[in-house]
Amino acid sequence: MNMITNHLPTAELQALDAAHHMHPFTDATGLAAKGARVIVRGKGVWLNDSDGNRILDAMAGLWCVNIGYGRKSLAEVAARQMEELAYYNTFFQTTHVPAIALAAKLAELAPGDLNHVFFAGSGSEANDTNIRLVRRYWQVKGQPEKRVIISRKNGYHGSTMGGGSLGGMAPIHAHGGMIDGIVHIDQPYWWGEGGEMTEAEFGLERAQQLEAKILELGVDTVAAFIGEPIQGAGGVIVPPATYWPEIQRICDKYGILLIADEVITGFGRTGNWFGSQTFGIKPHIMTIAKGLSSGYQPIGGSIVCDEVAAVVAEGGEFFHGYTYSGHPVAAAVALENLRVLQEEHIVEHVRDVAHPYLAERWAKLADHPLVGEAKLVGLMGSIALTPHKESRAKFASESGTVGLRCRERCFANNLIMRHVGDRMIISPPLVITPDEIDTLIARATLSLDECYAGLKADGMLVAKAG
Repeated sequence: MNMITNHLPTAELQALDAAHHMHPFTDATGLAAKGARVIVRGKGVWLNDSDGNRILDAMAGLWCVNIGYGRKSLAEVAARQMEELAYYNTFFQTTHVPAIALAAKLAELAPGDLNHVFFAGSGSEANDTNIRLVRRYWQVKGQPEKRVIISRKNGYHGSTMGGGSLGGMAPIHAHGGMIDGIVHIDQPYWWGEGGEMTEAEFGLERAQQLEAKILELGVDTVAAFIGEPIQGAGGVIVPPATYWPEIQRICDKYGILLIADEVITGFGRTGNWFGSQTFGIKPHIMTIAKGLSSGYQPIGGSIVCDEVAAVVAEGGEFFHGYTYSGHPVAAAVALENLRVLQEEHIVEHVRDVAHPYLAERWAKLADHPLVGEAKLVGLMGSIALTPHKESRAKFASESGTVGLRCRERCFANNLIMRHVGDRMIISPPLVITPDEIDTLIARATLSLDECYAGLKADGMLVAKAG
C-alpha cells in the first residue's frame, strides 16, 4: 500500500507540484516561485501542513466540509460500498441502491415539491444540466424560443462552459468561449454599489432589473432566472431583505423558472437545510453539491420540482447525463454525510449555537479601523475592507491588492480566510465550537491589525478618487 503520510520533504513536493500539477484559478508562474502549501491532514476544523503548522480552516475547504475533517464513518461507508459495488451507471434503464436511497432522502429534505434529482459530479456540471433542463422544458411545452437564462454580474455558478457562462465573473468571460442565450443583470451589493439609496430601496431596484430585462428581451424568449441565495465566490454578498421577495414576485408574474443555486448555501450553511428556506425562495430547480457530501466525495445534482420533471418526462428521452451521475460510492458517502448532519443535529448547532456566538464576535470586527461592514448569515460571513468607513470608499490601489495583503497575513497566522477583491470571507465547518470561534476571531483580528499597520507604513490607506 502506498503510505502517503510518509511524504517527501516539503521542498521536493513543491517542486514536483510545480512541474506537473496544473492548479485551478492560479497564476502558475507565481505559485511555482513561491511553492504551494502542502496540506497533509485534517481533523474537525483543523488542517496540518507538511511543515507541521496547525491551521484553522475558516473556509471549510471550498465552502464544503460541513461536518468537519476526519470523519471515520464516511471512510468506512466508502470502503464498504467499493467492495460491494464500486461503480455502475444509471443509463440504459438501470439503477442501484445508493442512488435510489440518496434521491429519496433529498426529496424528503428539500422544501416544497422538489421531489426529483438528476445527479452530477459537481455543482458546475449540475448547472450545465440546468441549462439543458430548462431549455428542454420549454421545448416540450411547445415554446422552444424560450431559451434565454437571466443571471447576475459577479454571480458564480461554476467554471465549465455552461456554469462559467451562467456566472457573471468578468475574468472567466474574458477568457472567451461563453455560450449564447445567457444575459446578466446587476448584483444586489448595497455596500459597494448602493450609493445614497437605503438598503430596502436598493434591493427593490436591483430585483426590478429582472423585470426590465424580461420586458426588454420579450417574455416569450426568457426561460429562467438563476441566482445564489447569497453570492458566495462573489464575496458573500447578502442581498437586502427586499430583494428575494421581489425576484420571486417577478418570476411568478411572468411564469419563468426560478433556479436557486444552493451549492454553497445548502445543507445547513445558513442555519436551515437550504438557503431558499432562509430567504423564503420557492425555486423550480435547486443546484446542490459541496455540503451534500461535505466534500468527502465529488457529487452534485439538480433537485427538480414535480411540474418540470413531469414535462421533461413527457418529451421522451432526455439526451443528457454523465458517466458518474449518481456514482454509488459518492451517493453512499453523501447519504452517510446527511445521516451525520441529521443525527448530530448539526443544522440546529449552526442555528442555535455557532451562528449566534459568531454573529456577536463577527459584528465587533466592524469597529476595526480597516473594516467598513461585517455581514453574517448562518456560518457564511464577510467583511469589507475600506480606507474610509463613512463614505464606504474603495482603495486607490487596484481592487484585491489590499484583500490579498490581508489574506497573506491570515495565512501567516495559520487562519484560512479568503479574499474576494477587498472583501474577506469565511465559511467554516458547521461543527465549529465557541472556543474555536474565539481562535478564529483572535487570528482574524491579529491579521487585520498587521494588514492595517502595513498599509499605513506603505502609505496605502488612500481612498479612490470620485
